[in-house]
Amino acid sequence: MAEAFNLLRENELIWFFFINNYLLGRDPAAFDLLYWNCDSTRMPAAMHKFYLRNMYHRNVLKNPGGISLANVPIDLRKIDIPTYFLSAREDHIAPWHTTYAGTQLVSGPARFVLGASGHVAGVINPPSANKYGYWTNEKLPADPEAWLAHAIPHQGSWWTDWEKWIAGHGGGQVPSRKPGDGKLKAIEDAPGSYVSVRVA
Repeated sequence: MAEAFNLLRENELIWFFFINNYLLGRDPAAFDLLYWNCDSTRMPAAMHKFYLRNMYHRNVLKNPGGISLANVPIDLRKIDIPTYFLSAREDHIAPWHTTYAGTQLVSGPARFVLGASGHVAGVINPPSANKYGYWTNEKLPADPEAWLAHAIPHQGSWWTDWEKWIAGHGGGQVPSRKPGDGKLKAIEDAPGSYVSVRVA
């Protein structure tokens, strides 16, 4: 799966590293997002084939009953709860014009936010970095370019917009649960010993 997505932007995601690191022997630049890329998608072959064929090649999730899971036909039009769509403007895996179309499929209130940058950096953009930016538009016309033409640009991270949106739909805050206070006792202190396990 990771290699299939890398091939969509091979100059930046394959050949750049091959030339600079393998051929020229340079050490990769320190870049925290590369750790995200190291955790590639792992799924069984049948699921991999189903996902790529139905979600990308045939794109049938958009059709009522186009995909059935556990003999249940999926119909996105039956989604009547509030939905928050986030896309990244330079995303090569899920182009924003395509993901925007999802706003036209659900029945409940939808919000679409377009972040700057690409597939990973556009999403992992904490407010503390104050980088990139994002666009919002309260209206959702059928044409994504019409949406963008009237969208309002904002500085910083889209997370602040999501925080306001989720607070308006979350029913207020509740006290956090204390591990060990319920039926299950705490095993050990966070983050847990598993983080120090090394795979041979």
